[in-house]
Amino acid sequence: MIRVYVCSCFGVTEKQVKEHAEAGASTPRQIASACKAGTDCGSCVRRIQAILGRGSCPRRELLDQGMPALAAEDAVVELPEAA
Repeated sequence: MIRVYVCSCFGVTEKQVKEHAEAGASTPRQIASACKAGTDCGSCVRRIQAILGRGSCPRRELLDQGMPALAAEDAVVELPEAA
């Protein structure tokens, strides 16, 4: 039996992360709540995102291509200052 560790800080395996995902965890934070993976050094968070199917970031891909990451509908609206 081969164990593929995702989080070496807490000894969490890929199988365990997938089991937590099947039980309903859908974000790295929910995985962390279930088994502590990603809460120490953080080097496993990207791997956890990939296991959850959240590995790609469309905005990061746009930036890498030299394009603006925000579309007009994503623009931040500035609110007037409170008096």
